Amino acid sequence: MIRDEIKKLTYVINSVILFMVFGLMVFFAVSGATFLVWFSIPTALVYVAGYFLIAKNKLDVYVRLVFGWLIIYMNLATICLGTSFGFHLYCLSMLPIIFYTEYMAYQLKMKPMNTILYSSLAIASFLISVGYSAYAEPVYDIDSHIAGAFLLVNSVIVLGFVTFYSRILIKMIIASEKMLSDRANKDRLTKLFNRHYTMERLKEAYDDNDTYNIAMIDIDNFKMINDKYGHSAGDEVLRQVSAAMEEVCGDSLVSRWGGEEFLILTKDDPSQIEKVRAAVEQLNIEFEGKTIKVTLTAGVEKKDKDKTLDKWIVAADEKLYFGKNNGKNRVVT
Repeated sequence: MIRDEIKKLTYVINSVILFMVFGLMVFFAVSGATFLVWFSIPTALVYVAGYFLIAKNKLDVYVRLVFGWLIIYMNLATICLGTSFGFHLYCLSMLPIIFYTEYMAYQLKMKPMNTILYSSLAIASFLISVGYSAYAEPVYDIDSHIAGAFLLVNSVIVLGFVTFYSRILIKMIIASEKMLSDRANKDRLTKLFNRHYTMERLKEAYDDNDTYNIAMIDIDNFKMINDKYGHSAGDEVLRQVSAAMEEVCGDSLVSRWGGEEFLILTKDDPSQIEKVRAAVEQLNIEFEGKTIKVTLTAGVEKKDKDKTLDKWIVAADEKLYFGKNNGKNRVVT
């Protein structure tokens, strides 16, 4: 999916730049900048070839080709027309794109670009073309009003590229942080919070002045389900029971404590746990043509500052096992 998204984005950017090349070619022809008209022809062919490279998943070749050609194209445009047209600014717009390619290479398992080298080349190209234009007259003398309009348009395009790719980089960072957080704090099978994350939230709740309840919950006869239907069926039971608990509990913290045991931290009335038990009892879990019925037993304990956090958890656990030893499919408060 990521490969497809990157290819799609690259197709779009390639098309935008190719459209710009044709537009500039017309402008150069009207303005009498003959050399730039002729140079626009191989430039357009580079981007036409880009479609082939993208289709063949040769994105690493495409990036290096486009980078090199853009440097040449923008330098020549600056030398021929001067800095008043703003073509030199495109060298700076390439900086976030260069660093984006490092992420692209990682996702597509390609050889990464040397981002420091390539960004240094872009900066050097900018400085050289600007420095040259400061001491030499442009090759073509074009009306200053046209130059001003071009400077404005090119500035908008460059700032657009910088903003667009900077936003992509930030979104990638946020997505990576979220993925790492989920991997560290969530159970892979059920997508519920894991024990490590839950302990941190329990410490916060214990230190808070609000009223909290914790419920220790266990799926009844889970070993029997695994033995009768297989571990894959057991995994499906865990997934569907987890989904049912989350649906009932709303804003409460639902976590997989371990195995077939769960913990719910809630500010709501303890009767919410009875709703969880009833919802799970109504489940018809379909697996390989068979319907599996499950029940829960829970022990609920209200926070008591006279007890330590560990004793709070143990008290709920003791109520759970009382329920398990006295009929199951019940909530002990």
